[in-house]
Amino acid sequence: MLPCVKSKQIKYIDLFAGMGGFRRGFELAAEKFGVEAKCVFTSEIKGSALKFYSENFENVEEIDITKIDAISIPNFDVLLAGFPCQAFSSAGKREGFLDTRGTLFFDIERILKEHRPKGFILENVEGLVNHDKGSERSPIGRTLTTILSSLEVLGYKTSWKVLDSSDFGLAQQRKRIFIVGTLDFKVSLDKFDKVKVTLDEVLEKNLPTESSKTIELLLKKFDLSDLPGKSLKDKRGGINNIHSWDIDLKGRTTSAQRELLNELLKARRNKKWGVKKGITWMDGMPLTIREIKTFYYHPKLNENLQDLVDKGYLVFEHPKDLVEVGVGKARKLVREKREDLPKGYNIVAGKLSFEISKILDPRGVTPTLVATDLDRMMVIEKKGLRRLSIVEMMRLFGFADSMTVSLKRNEIVDLLGNSVPVNIVECVAERLIGLILEPDKHKKFVDTSVKLDQGVLF
Repeated sequence: MLPCVKSKQIKYIDLFAGMGGFRRGFELAAEKFGVEAKCVFTSEIKGSALKFYSENFENVEEIDITKIDAISIPNFDVLLAGFPCQAFSSAGKREGFLDTRGTLFFDIERILKEHRPKGFILENVEGLVNHDKGSERSPIGRTLTTILSSLEVLGYKTSWKVLDSSDFGLAQQRKRIFIVGTLDFKVSLDKFDKVKVTLDEVLEKNLPTESSKTIELLLKKFDLSDLPGKSLKDKRGGINNIHSWDIDLKGRTTSAQRELLNELLKARRNKKWGVKKGITWMDGMPLTIREIKTFYYHPKLNENLQDLVDKGYLVFEHPKDLVEVGVGKARKLVREKREDLPKGYNIVAGKLSFEISKILDPRGVTPTLVATDLDRMMVIEKKGLRRLSIVEMMRLFGFADSMTVSLKRNEIVDLLGNSVPVNIVECVAERLIGLILEPDKHKKFVDTSVKLDQGVLF
């Protein structure tokens, strides 16, 4: 049985600390038990994060966890880590996460092995669950399987679940995997009380609107009441998407050209083109004039296509195929142009093509806010549009209005896009702390179920 903490203090370390979302959530949870959560070690290497953390918690200096001897870290009760997810990107060899060496999880593993704390909470992107699946029948990928196995080898009873911040009192849909462990109990991550809020409860009032060419064209073509929930992008169709040609963003278009673009937008995604061209299908393939004529006809088709290329709505390019490059461990699959195949016309559909990616609906929640999109979200303010304020962005992650923010806007956007939702941490930490401090009193926090998708070996 885990020994109860006799003092009114629970010690923890905050790895890959970022903005301190883990720290804030853990401290709020500890307050519910009347104990002090004392951070005895913090690691972070990003300058803007160090500045924010120092201004709001305590002064910290740059510490690269990969260069720290685990034995030099002070003793602690709980390890907190929202470890970076680059190693678990869907790109790459996809040969399997066969061991933890060479990844930042290895540093967590070696610290746990050295100190054997009472518990830990880890967080990562939802994609970790299925990363490097050996088979579609597999409940989880080999990467997560290896992580869970490594933790269990260290003697920890481990549980995990993907949790959504919109269920925890935040007006943002942000799904993240949380992995929790103790030496004696498997912590339940089920049956949290759902707390729902809408974006309208987060927004400040009477802030100045903004002006730009894109905003001017949007307001010229659409009523404000029609804009909430709309996205500005050229990659997909659907009633919730506004395309650049709908507002003549790149230049004036005719009704025939808009019809052509809309038909091409749909047809380019048909999987038959990959078969006909003899290449691996990709979502959105360039089509030749001959192929376009199979679903669309206009006497001035050639002229319209060239005009749309000149204005930047279309690109004339060779199709790409999935090819293998490199040898041995450096072998990987990449998309490369097939210059032996004829060029075709394709929609210009870059993810960051426009200054506005979405007009948020105040009656709902925001999509997952990432650094590349966070500053492209707009809200309606009286008779105009504006970006989210820093206060609003902070609220969407669970940070208090009282926090000091001296960073530039682009720096805070960058940090928030990778931040952990404070509210989820607080709820998860409450269960972990309860079982560490008073296990007999908090038996309801113990997971007694058997899950087939945990600890599966491939």
